[in-house]
Amino acid sequence: MVDKKTDGLILDVDGTLWDSTPIVARAWQRAVHDSGLPDYSVTPDMLKGLFGKTMTAITREMFPQMEEEKRVRIMELCCAYEHEELLADPCNICYPEVISGIQAMSKEVPIFIVSNCQSGYIELFLEKTELGPYVKDIECFGNTRLSKGENIALVVKRNDLKSPYYVGDTQGDCDAAAEAGVPFVFASYGFGTVSRMDGKIERFSDLWDFLK
Repeated sequence: MVDKKTDGLILDVDGTLWDSTPIVARAWQRAVHDSGLPDYSVTPDMLKGLFGKTMTAITREMFPQMEEEKRVRIMELCCAYEHEELLADPCNICYPEVISGIQAMSKEVPIFIVSNCQSGYIELFLEKTELGPYVKDIECFGNTRLSKGENIALVVKRNDLKSPYYVGDTQGDCDAAAEAGVPFVFASYGFGTVSRMDGKIERFSDLWDFLK
């Protein structure tokens, strides 16, 4: 366990702040159907095993035998339908104490978000939760085409952070934090398991312990 006080909490989104998989599965199912794959099934559990990876990696796992150009077209449609569904849905899907926790913790330490998502997804999360004023900086794969580790490092550098933590819920998050040289806090209530961690939370409000 790392015992130094942090000067920045960098947060993952899916599986850490909210669970959008039921809404996204509905959107992606519609997209693959409209793309001429009526028998292909997209489920929330499938997405829980894929979220955290880049959009490119997700489509390659979903459609391994498909030509890259067609995979790209399908994912573009998935993302477009996903955006529509999330905008239309109330999105009361945050984990307990996430909204109040970020609002309160942001008074004590800067809050950041880094995800492997498409461009606009983090902004949509902030819009639906009204957390925009409480998050200092964001970055994602869709903006930079960089790995999550590289994006974490980018946020660390441009905000001159000296002792940040990255909070996530999958092995990919763990590996990305290691790539960026940032201690990793495992959100055990999320989608995955990890091989190592520098800290662990069983609920979002446990992050207060890292601000002491």
